[in-house]
Amino acid sequence: MRAFELLAKVSPEGELELPKEALVVLPRGQTVRIIVLTTEPDDEDRDWARLTTEQFLAGYCEEDAIYDSVQVDGCIPPG
Repeated sequence: MRAFELLAKVSPEGELELPKEALVVLPRGQTVRIIVLTTEPDDEDRDWARLTTEQFLAGYCEEDAIYDSVQVDGCIPPG
């Protein structure tokens, strides 16, 4: 079994539009198995939020803990 990865578009009528390049390499006259993967609308936002948090925390070190005890605008620091 061979696998091909390609991007396709779903038309407004709900039809799957394959690129012409795909039609050249796909076997003609045979049944093919189609696997459709879609991106959830929130996936990209969730990925960016995770990456931002990871990068922010990667820059945090022990010496930065001194700022945890600073009082700002009348707020009492946690702890």
